[in-house]
Amino acid sequence: MPTVFRYKGVRFHFYSNEGNPREPLHIHASGANGEAKFWLRPNVHVASSTGFDRRTLSELLLLVEERREEIERSWNEYFG
Repeated sequence: MPTVFRYKGVRFHFYSNEGNPREPLHIHASGANGEAKFWLRPNVHVASSTGFDRRTLSELLLLVEERREEIERSWNEYFG
C-alpha cells in the first residue's frame, strides 16, 4: 500500500492492486477514527466514508483538492 502523505494521523494511500484502468483515479484516507475514498476526476468528491465526522471529512476533502496534482503524479508514477 503506497503511502502518498500523512496528515494529522490520517494516511493517504493507494492499494497496490488498484491500477485497473476501469476504476477512476482515487485515493484512500485511513485513520484511527475512520476511512474514506476520494475520487479525483472530474472533480474531487467523496466516494465512500465510514467513521469520520462531517467536519473531519470536509477537512480531508479540502486537503485532497489542494494536493490533487501530487496525488495524480504519485498514482501515475506507481501504476504508470
